[in-house]
Amino acid sequence: MTRDQVRQVDRLAIQTLGIPGVVLMENAGRNTAATVLELLRQKHRIEPTAARAVILCGGGNNGGDGYVIARHLHNARVSVVVHPVVDPAQLTGDAAINYTICQKIGLDIVPILNADALAAAARLWPQAHVMVDALLGTGFTGIVRPHLASVIDCCNRISGPTVVAVDVPSGLDCDTGMPSNATIRAHVTVTFVANKVGFTQPEAQRWVGEVVVADIGTPPELIQTVLGRA
Repeated sequence: MTRDQVRQVDRLAIQTLGIPGVVLMENAGRNTAATVLELLRQKHRIEPTAARAVILCGGGNNGGDGYVIARHLHNARVSVVVHPVVDPAQLTGDAAINYTICQKIGLDIVPILNADALAAAARLWPQAHVMVDALLGTGFTGIVRPHLASVIDCCNRISGPTVVAVDVPSGLDCDTGMPSNATIRAHVTVTFVANKVGFTQPEAQRWVGEVVVADIGTPPELIQTVLGRA
């Protein structure tokens, strides 16, 4: 599906079927967390109680997915560190709801808002088993802003953790499959509703890694309705 088609599915699910957006976000995050837990067991050969995960969260709904993922990994007894890369006070809507839940639970939330904070956080990243990229979603086009580009470049320089991208590797155009000035190099991309057209392009292969399509609770009839309009 294209960026616009996925947006249509979300809009119809919310406006026509009455599924709240926060429910779709919950489903997306919960199913991504399930994939992460499977990776920990199958690839790293460790149980969640011995695992460490870093979650990088942007300021939009992709970041909101990241907060849901962090909560479910915490519930599975994974040691989780959450890094907002924008001031959490700027969050709105469903993302703000899920940030607040993580805060009230008492998760380890360490904002990365400048170069010094990034350098301090990145020193600990090699100790993680999994890094979750929830920075930029399918709506991204154009150029990644400097601070976020620094976070992405730093993540790409880390060896050891399995990098899991949420919906799309940050910095990749999901329609064209082309990278931007800074693009996450994922080992696994958990994408929602359907595979994205850009992921099939040869250039995208080195960024998306293995692609897993996860359910967010939208019925197949809705997807077929949108595809039928193409």
